[in-house]
Amino acid sequence: MNLGSHLTQRLLSLPPPLTRDLVVEHDLRVPMRDGTVLLADRWWPRSGGDGLPTLLLRIPYGRAGMAAGPMVRPFAERGFQVMIQSTRGTFGSGGVFDPMRREREDGLDTVDWVIAQPWFGEAMVLYGMSYLGYAQWAVADQLPPQVKAMIPAVSESALTLEFLRADGFSLETPFGWGVMVAGQERRWAVPRQLLGARRVRRAMSELPLSEADFAALGHRSDYIQDVLAHDAGTPRWADLDHRRRVADIAVPVSSVGGWYDIFLPGQLRDHQALVAAGRQARLTVGPWSHTSRGVGVTAAGEALGFGLALARGEQPPERAPVRLFVMGEDTWRDFPSWPPPGRTPRRFHLHPDGLLSTDTAGASEPDRYRYDPADPTPAVGGVRLALGVRGGRVDNSGLEARPDVLTYTTAVLDTDVEVIGEVSAEIWFRSELPHADVFVRLCDVDTKGRSTNVCDGLVGLTGAERTSCATVRLWPTAYRFRRGHRIRVQVSSGAFPRYNRNPGTGEPRATATTLRAGNQEVFHDPEHPSAILLPVCPTTPKNDLPDL
Repeated sequence: MNLGSHLTQRLLSLPPPLTRDLVVEHDLRVPMRDGTVLLADRWWPRSGGDGLPTLLLRIPYGRAGMAAGPMVRPFAERGFQVMIQSTRGTFGSGGVFDPMRREREDGLDTVDWVIAQPWFGEAMVLYGMSYLGYAQWAVADQLPPQVKAMIPAVSESALTLEFLRADGFSLETPFGWGVMVAGQERRWAVPRQLLGARRVRRAMSELPLSEADFAALGHRSDYIQDVLAHDAGTPRWADLDHRRRVADIAVPVSSVGGWYDIFLPGQLRDHQALVAAGRQARLTVGPWSHTSRGVGVTAAGEALGFGLALARGEQPPERAPVRLFVMGEDTWRDFPSWPPPGRTPRRFHLHPDGLLSTDTAGASEPDRYRYDPADPTPAVGGVRLALGVRGGRVDNSGLEARPDVLTYTTAVLDTDVEVIGEVSAEIWFRSELPHADVFVRLCDVDTKGRSTNVCDGLVGLTGAERTSCATVRLWPTAYRFRRGHRIRVQVSSGAFPRYNRNPGTGEPRATATTLRAGNQEVFHDPEHPSAILLPVCPTTPKNDLPDL
């Protein structure tokens, strides 16, 4: 077993249970400040739960089934008593579920209620992934001293705002999630969702998009209509953005993320804000997408190792502030910060004839391709969250064979190239239409010629008929390109349905009904030096974790 797999096994294991004999009290009634009552279940060891540290989860997806098993039981068996609460308007809790809008007030009221209960001891830990992590960020700057730690995983303080950018609307995730929560309390909800996945994918091709929720659900979804009609910067979302609170958080935070997770950029931003404010924070990022098993097990390990220790007044096991899985090398490594120090952005320039090189390009004609939103460049692997869709690293051969995808590839590497940090691209671009997107993807080409994706990103342009430099922020990464491999960059104009297809007309995304194809140009000459910027380590560091 190599060191990478050995460390992965270690990180994905939990300590043995102290007991299997648990008691569950269902439907505790928790009053909110406006009189609404939310329901919760309390789990504890039959041998005695009163006074144990309390792990609090606030969830919109129900307290039974999958939530009550792997999400709750491991903690009640290993030293916590656990309270899991259905958020407002879900699974018996009163009020109306308006996603993310009541989590601050309801969360603070719930924390106060738990602390006042006779079974509460002296300490609480907040825990959960995705929406459950957002519920933590919503209250984190105003927590009482009894709360000793937060464990948010694959989550961030401005949960959906990255999806709703005016210059790059991510259609697949908010639309699919909106459809899921709209039908989650129906009878046979999970089989219905599985059987309806194809219908949801078809619905995202509807024009106008304002009719897509009806095509998928048979009725309107207020949430879906909101995300279609309101960009991230509009007042509609102001109260849901908790980024401004992060620097005021006094509670120690251990966050867990994935290189192919939908929330990774925001999660890293939150971690940096905590560190800049002098807060106790640590970060673990693995080779995972949003729903990977490794996320849940690693987050549980942090709750039990980091959170439970703090709740007991002990110091957690010592480790570096940042632990990253370096893909390509397939090894866990520790670092003092994010981004790691000593990485200098290095420009890999686009050249004619599909070459990628650290040398600057000479005089050349631009490369050209035609983008047709009626046959949009598809999303393949990568940062995905949809039923029946594979995310993460996949073979890109079929995608790269399309005429609407340009590729630029280095010569065979004569030494390893390690890239850890923020990745961006500067693409000099022109379209025959005033509105167009630029999608850039970084890939690893192995010794057999197989191209697999590392990270990517998209930006939408207005005034695209004028030659300009499109700055594209790709997902951050930690990746080692091995000697004998090649580095490849793709340039195209979409990744549908992860990102909404650009109709080329400038019409609002909710009401657009016309699709216009356009010819696109990518420049690479001394006046237009298109390049990808990779944070390259100047040396090849040894693994800095102890031998196991």
